[in-house]
Amino acid sequence: MENTLCYKLEGFEGPLDLLLQLIARNKFNIYDIPLTELIDQYLEQIKLFQQEEMELSSDFLEMASRLLYIKTVSLLPKHDEIVKLKEELTGELLEYMVCQQVARELGTMQGGLDRYIKAPSDYDFDKTYELVHPSDVIYLSYLAAVGRGKRKLPPSTAPFTKIVAKKIVAVSTKIVFVIRNLWGGGRKKLSALYKTANSRSELVATFLAVLELCKANRVRIDGDSENQEITLIKGHKNR
Repeated sequence: MENTLCYKLEGFEGPLDLLLQLIARNKFNIYDIPLTELIDQYLEQIKLFQQEEMELSSDFLEMASRLLYIKTVSLLPKHDEIVKLKEELTGELLEYMVCQQVARELGTMQGGLDRYIKAPSDYDFDKTYELVHPSDVIYLSYLAAVGRGKRKLPPSTAPFTKIVAKKIVAVSTKIVFVIRNLWGGGRKKLSALYKTANSRSELVATFLAVLELCKANRVRIDGDSENQEITLIKGHKNR
């Protein structure tokens, strides 16, 4: 080859390092390496090292055999395997570049990797509270502590008194109430049954009583909205 560069073997840490140097020297695109040209240059360098009687590690010779195989496969009429072989080589080169970059960054760290980690030592310190606070701060802190103690007690029943103390009206009593209002015969407006209710519980009980009587065919409701009238069905006998 013409204008072949001479490298010292100790300048390379392995065959991948030599390949990256060749790629950089020729300004090859590492994602689209011209394999034939790169392989020829690598084999030429290996031959040059041997001529200068340099000691070659097995890694360099193993890579040379691998590259020769790749070049042979690329010359075959059907060389589908060459795509896979090229991808594997490119992947290894990219991984090696990342490793080199990480090694350079670690090398710039102060102290390098030679570090000593010491376990924490036991330390006896004074637990005396030495801060000074105004009297009002101490008083407010005392009230806050007392308040937290009170919060552990059962809740007061005062908020529930209005709810629990309300009278619950039974539906059965309102069923009797509706029948008595209709017993005299005739028709009566449904809204009239609710006028005597004094609480929401009584209204709900009256409404449910009417529903139960309708379900049992004891009363009939006719009309719409405010004009609804309720009538007791005569001749009904309890079963």
